[in-house]
Amino acid sequence: MNVYTFSDARQRLASVLDQAAKEGAVRIKRRDGQSFLIVPEKPSRSPLDVPGVDVTVSTEELVGIVREGRERGASQ
Repeated sequence: MNVYTFSDARQRLASVLDQAAKEGAVRIKRRDGQSFLIVPEKPSRSPLDVPGVDVTVSTEELVGIVREGRERGASQ
């Protein structure tokens, strides 16, 4: 993990942020001894955000499959 002084980080903020994104974290130290950890935030994604599946099923076939499944569920 790279460590930057406050002055260096302030002068090169864009590259410090790029470094944190690439390596996972960057530490910035002040003269008074305080230390700060810059960590990129993970993007929040919905668990339902999944890639689509390319299938060759027509709308009519899909509706038929759903209806068949519903009819089976209702008869049980």
